[in-house]
Amino acid sequence: MNKNRGFTLIEILIVMVVIGILAAIAVPSYQSQVRRATRSAAQALMMDIANKEQFYLQSQRTFLDCASPCTNLSGLGIPAIPTDVTNFYNLKIDKDDTATPPTFIITAAVKSGTRQTADGDLTLNSINTKTPPEKW
Repeated sequence: MNKNRGFTLIEILIVMVVIGILAAIAVPSYQSQVRRATRSAAQALMMDIANKEQFYLQSQRTFLDCASPCTNLSGLGIPAIPTDVTNFYNLKIDKDDTATPPTFIITAAVKSGTRQTADGDLTLNSINTKTPPEKW
């Protein structure tokens, strides 16, 4: 007598349930990791801008400002803003030349409808104050 080889319907359903449970655990963790990586890219760019603003102040006696969405930072020596930042954040640089000493604040505003919405906006100012502090 020949016995058919193969999987029963119950075995296939059990495998599908196990895969579903693993996916339910892995997908949110992956999304969180991707969100953190994107936030880190924006923070690195903001720190680079802040460093270059200090050099710009020494030579020009003012800070460079840039309206939202800031797309041209060639004055600071940054040829292009990375797409992993521009896809999720709108950058803006505000300066205040009336303060003594002059100040600036860099804002990375989250674009609505993106995965970064859970993070909120990021800011960095000329005295290296970062908000929100728990995200830095």
